Amino acid sequence: MNKKVLATILAAALTVTTLAGCGASAPTTSSGGSDNAGTENAQGADATATGAKQTDGKNLPTLTTEPMEITLWDIATEDPSKSTQEGAVHRFEKDYPNIKINQVHQQNDNYKQQLVVAMSSGQCPNIYVHWGGGPMAEYYKSGYANDLTEMYAKYNHPEFIDAAVAQSTYDGKMLAIPFGGLSGCDIFYNKTIFKELGLEVPTTIDELEAVCDKLKENNIIPFTLANASKWTGSMYYMYLVARHSGNAEFDAAYTQENGGTFTSDAFIWAGTKIQDWVKKGYFPDGVNSLSADDNQDRALLYDGSAAMMLHGAWQVSGIKNDSEEWYNENLGVFRFPEDSEAKAKGVPQDVEIGTAIGMGMSFNCFKEDGSVDQDMLDACYVLATQYFNDDTYNNDQMTSGTQPSIKGMEENIDDPNMKIIADVFFNASNVQLWYDQYLPASVTEVHKNCMTELFGLEKTPKEIGEEHDAAMKKAIAEQ
Repeated sequence: MNKKVLATILAAALTVTTLAGCGASAPTTSSGGSDNAGTENAQGADATATGAKQTDGKNLPTLTTEPMEITLWDIATEDPSKSTQEGAVHRFEKDYPNIKINQVHQQNDNYKQQLVVAMSSGQCPNIYVHWGGGPMAEYYKSGYANDLTEMYAKYNHPEFIDAAVAQSTYDGKMLAIPFGGLSGCDIFYNKTIFKELGLEVPTTIDELEAVCDKLKENNIIPFTLANASKWTGSMYYMYLVARHSGNAEFDAAYTQENGGTFTSDAFIWAGTKIQDWVKKGYFPDGVNSLSADDNQDRALLYDGSAAMMLHGAWQVSGIKNDSEEWYNENLGVFRFPEDSEAKAKGVPQDVEIGTAIGMGMSFNCFKEDGSVDQDMLDACYVLATQYFNDDTYNNDQMTSGTQPSIKGMEENIDDPNMKIIADVFFNASNVQLWYDQYLPASVTEVHKNCMTELFGLEKTPKEIGEEHDAAMKKAIAEQ
């Protein structure tokens, strides 16, 4: 590979912060870096020429003409997503100049904790992003999320896929507007290294381990992993549990009913497998001290120190943004291999890990007396449905290979890796949302800490399962 290209992408990888992980899992958007922060889509350009709004003619609430300020929190700290999301705000403010959006970009790793602190201190933003799951339900039950069900039924909105609507819903209530995209979790690999060593893409976990052993023989780290963020290691744990038991054992452990426990066979098997891989050197030394937010995992992939990386689909846009040349020359992707022994017992092998929304936007639009601030809620709804999901925004996503959660958009994918990721996603029998988003917030923190303990060989898989059980029982009791 060209040394100049390598130096450039390593510099980028070590000096910028990633947009999302499953914890983050939020996908980045355009690879072209919307210097178009103020660029209009086709409809918007026509509207600007005539002095009209790009929302004219749509069935939407009429927004106030009085001055208004709305605070929006997101985790778009890195371009291209930062520019793309700022672009949506700029287009809205151009159409509605009386409404000021105070957009605050938060660091991903601490975002959920910062949001909880803001809520507990009465400083919750009017719009905030999240990943759905248990935390979204808690935000609503705590009084910090508006019920959007009636508005969603009454007014125009994109035709989101059913899975995205379901993931934005709790107890039959629509609580968020999707704005990210489909994010499958798959294994990215260096095709050049595989070709040089004569390695085939593995389809079973046994084959994967054989590949890892061959890589180790050639002084190449099999998997790059930056587990300081904790949720990154969780991806391995989730997939191994899913391959060994489908959804059955996780679902039972989540409810803690009918003998469900995080110490069941699949969890012990997954934890044992991970610790075996750690001992064999399948991960970098000091894996718990490497930072995904500083792209230290990507850096090992770029310089050829490591050959594979299990991660979310948002890595496509991130790596392309670092160096599209390196991406095109070297990067391939394959689905997480199957557990052949479990498959022989009839365990489904088509459960995939990821999200149908990427992220969602919920609204905290209430007056001091607790009643709904309808004017503000109307403005938030229009911003989220019509500007964060307009043609400009969605085209930016498609340019980078990120697929919006909107029906028909999959027909426009041309990136070969994203075609594989999308195919895996749509052929899944079920898509398991990231544990750190699906579990209640209190259990999420325990889970993430357990991933540090697991990869650090500090506790046994059984001890880690017991920690999960205790946290889950406590969360259920508090509910």
